Amino acid sequence: MTKLDQAGVRKFEQTIRGGGIAIFPTDTLYGIACDPDDQSAADRIYALKGRPSVKPSAVMFFSLDRLLREIGDELDPAVRVLAEQLLPGPFTLVVANPHHRYAAACASTPEKLGLRVPKLEGYLEPLSAVDACVMQTSANLSGGAHPTALEDIDPSIVAGVDLALDGGPLLGYASTVADVSELSDGRWRLLRAEQPRISGRLTELIGFPPSD
Repeated sequence: MTKLDQAGVRKFEQTIRGGGIAIFPTDTLYGIACDPDDQSAADRIYALKGRPSVKPSAVMFFSLDRLLREIGDELDPAVRVLAEQLLPGPFTLVVANPHHRYAAACASTPEKLGLRVPKLEGYLEPLSAVDACVMQTSANLSGGAHPTALEDIDPSIVAGVDLALDGGPLLGYASTVADVSELSDGRWRLLRAEQPRISGRLTELIGFPPSD
């Protein structure tokens, strides 16, 4: 286990850039991460979790500025405004991916990309120094309980990663996931909504309810 401090965050970024995989805390749950363009690292994550490799994972940036600097020009204007209003926060926005970026993370849906920017406050603040983006999925066995502390994570997963950052106990709910890839055409879908208040905020900002 590695403490979540400046030195630990440097090790985290070095691990990701070096082709490794790492457990780390977010503003919601513990995740497991790798370079979103590294297929072999992504395969390791899927094998550890027992997750089908065709399922896409989100790409996480550690600040909104970094996300917009990297792909802001590729976002539909309406989606960019939504991202600027919601992120950082407990949302994953599935957007159109016209250039098929981050193939390892997108898996079987290269035309779409899940974007996430966590709110890094308090003891999570050191993570804001991470300049790399990561492919990120929850650090649990596929279908298992969401990990809200490092000790909740299955020992086989902890043993199989190259680094585990300990950020203490977390909030304990997954991000709200919305597919806004067709927002400019007047359609969007709510894919996961564990917190009604949070999903209600999404509907309020968009201005019309999700499609069935």
